[in-house]
Amino acid sequence: MKIPRFALIALAALALGVAAAGCGGSNSSSATPASGTNASSGSSGLYGSGGGGGSSSSSSSAVTVKAVSSPLGTILVDQDGKTLYLFEADSMNKSNCSGGCLSLWPAVMANGKATAGNGLSAGMIGTATGSSQVTYAGHPLYWFSGDTAAGDTNGEGLTDFGGAWYAVSPAGKAVEDQGS
Repeated sequence: MKIPRFALIALAALALGVAAAGCGGSNSSSATPASGTNASSGSSGLYGSGGGGGSSSSSSSAVTVKAVSSPLGTILVDQDGKTLYLFEADSMNKSNCSGGCLSLWPAVMANGKATAGNGLSAGMIGTATGSSQVTYAGHPLYWFSGDTAAGDTNGEGLTDFGGAWYAVSPAGKAVEDQGS
């Protein structure tokens, strides 16, 4: 039996995609990346200016970080209501998410200075060292590609790419879901 050439090409492309996305064992590897923003320098505040995040392929615009009520408690979201996450494998003002990680967890990048919305102190917002990735209380911030609508928290508690991912509280701490 002869296998058509297009079937072999499609199978090879699928295998390559699975291999690239499978580094962290996410159950959401088929999710599409969240829309977000890309950034330029602009460090600010007490926690500003720090670390080497990756880059995001998202479009470039300003970022506003604000606090909203959610089923997890009060969490940080962007100007569009998309949940913002921290990665426990990061260090202060330094991202440890790159390559395939950024495909599932796009970095929140600011075009200029990120601003504090309702319920937040501007002094808590900054950028990662050597990057324009937005930080909050020193935590580089990310979107989750599996969150498709404002208010989604599908990334909460996932363990991908060597660490756990959590929504962020206005105090700059991980918001750990107390179980459902």
